[in-house]
Amino acid sequence: MTPIFDTHAHYDDEAFDEDRESLLSSLAEQGVAKVVNVGASLASCKKTLELMDKYDFMYGAIGVHPSETAELNEENFKWLKEACGHEKCVALGEIGLDYYWNEPESSIQKEWFVRQMDLARQLQLPMVIHSRDAAKDTVDMMAAEKAGEIGGVIHCYSYTKETARDFLNMGFYFGIGGVLTFNNAKKLKEAVEYIPMDRIVLETDCPYLAPVPYRGKRNCSLYIAHVIETMAQIKGISEEEVRKMAWDNAHALYRMKF
Repeated sequence: MTPIFDTHAHYDDEAFDEDRESLLSSLAEQGVAKVVNVGASLASCKKTLELMDKYDFMYGAIGVHPSETAELNEENFKWLKEACGHEKCVALGEIGLDYYWNEPESSIQKEWFVRQMDLARQLQLPMVIHSRDAAKDTVDMMAAEKAGEIGGVIHCYSYTKETARDFLNMGFYFGIGGVLTFNNAKKLKEAVEYIPMDRIVLETDCPYLAPVPYRGKRNCSLYIAHVIETMAQIKGISEEEVRKMAWDNAHALYRMKF
């Protein structure tokens, strides 16, 4: 059976403080072979660096989430660039726009989205894009910055199949997680049916967005099996085919060797 690659996790989160070591140490024997821990703030990026150093199977993405961009300035942006030089840093992210909270104001989010896209181009790293309630601005800004030349993944994809076409045309991958198993996820299921399987990667966004039957509880990489089951049904293929293609896609996305 093909192992699982969790392409987007937040194991630095305080939700894992009580059992982080025992949980992470148990992943391999239960079929989870690789994890990318994704930075969201400067503090979480520092913790991500520590996790990469401690666990062989753990890789990282370094970047600042749109909701945290108010903390950025020239000095710590320079630190961010240096942190991206870690040998196990495989992407820049998560970066983007979030109008659900709309804090800080969109002008600040947009400024640092452009700056971080430019940094990804400089460093030749794929991007992990966060976009919530901001589809049009995200597409427009990525198009203006020729994001297709940089590449990456639309993390926790939540828009329509029509918007998916715009991201597909840029050559991006789509991160799909626990929301796919929700009964009310009709729009996402339609999008996943439309998106080619060779553009889909699996993720948890843990500790958030646990799949059914764990919805509302703390998520972790062990629950991806439920996402695989649902995706196989939607795609009309076997669970092993989902596993194999998602495994291959994750390595292609992050430009990693097997």
